[in-house]
Amino acid sequence: MPPASIESRALGAYLGLALGDALGATVEFMMPREIQAEYGVHSQIRGGGWLHLKPGQVTDDTTMALALGQALLSAGALDATAMAEAFSDWLRAKPVDVGHTVRRGIVHYRNTGHTQMPYSDNDAGNGACMRVLPVALATLEADTAFVRHACQVQAHITHHHALSDAACETVSLMVQASLRGLNDINTLLGMAQKLVALHPEFNFRRRRSDNPSGYIVHTLQTVFQGLFDTESFEQCLIEVVNRGGDADTTGAIAGMIAGAFYGLEGIPGAWLKKLDPRIRAEIERQTPALLMLNLQSAELYPASQDTD
Repeated sequence: MPPASIESRALGAYLGLALGDALGATVEFMMPREIQAEYGVHSQIRGGGWLHLKPGQVTDDTTMALALGQALLSAGALDATAMAEAFSDWLRAKPVDVGHTVRRGIVHYRNTGHTQMPYSDNDAGNGACMRVLPVALATLEADTAFVRHACQVQAHITHHHALSDAACETVSLMVQASLRGLNDINTLLGMAQKLVALHPEFNFRRRRSDNPSGYIVHTLQTVFQGLFDTESFEQCLIEVVNRGGDADTTGAIAGMIAGAFYGLEGIPGAWLKKLDPRIRAEIERQTPALLMLNLQSAELYPASQDTD
């Protein structure tokens, strides 16, 4: 089989995000023992859950990523105001779910016009990392410093914390390495270990993160354990979401990395058939356009970036 193209892997990452979201939403906030009692092993796109979703319906993880992707495409640049406006419009449309920190950041933007929240010890949630994929796609050819900057611009609209920033950057770089045709899981493992060296809180071999919370540390511990202890996209996502807790987000982040690594051909066809066709169509529209955007120049930094 010929190696997957960058666009195919990118599509695998974006569809992987949505599928992880849809798969995990069914068991969000459940304990592993509750999942086992109800489903045995939860491995089907079946909807339901506390949000009473239709099979293949997604939550805020995917729809915020799509809002971010459209903001990048409409602006043609890394424009924090365009992103904040897109998030504000997204919230105005009454999404099926919205996190507290996300809502607070959007309201802050509406009230002040500032596109950066003040630094807060309470902002180490996973809401910025779950939606970061469009930035990773649009900055594929950029250097690490610009990728870091781009991740922080989108994150700080709602989440301003060092652990959130580090997670967004690491996940983006892991996706980008995979898009370039990486076929060695040990390279991704090295990236995860580098994150742990900088922020020991993320040590994912210290314990299993069953019932992971929305804390970004718990989220990435679960994602990394699933990614490095399995051998396929399907196995990875099933392992991750059956931990319960914030399963739509652990599923979404695992899905974007595993989708990039294993490629579109590694995604179960039965899952793809279940995905909301409108979501799939928008992902298929955005993916090649984001890759072509090719943000990598300091000249694209928005002139009006807040520094507060």
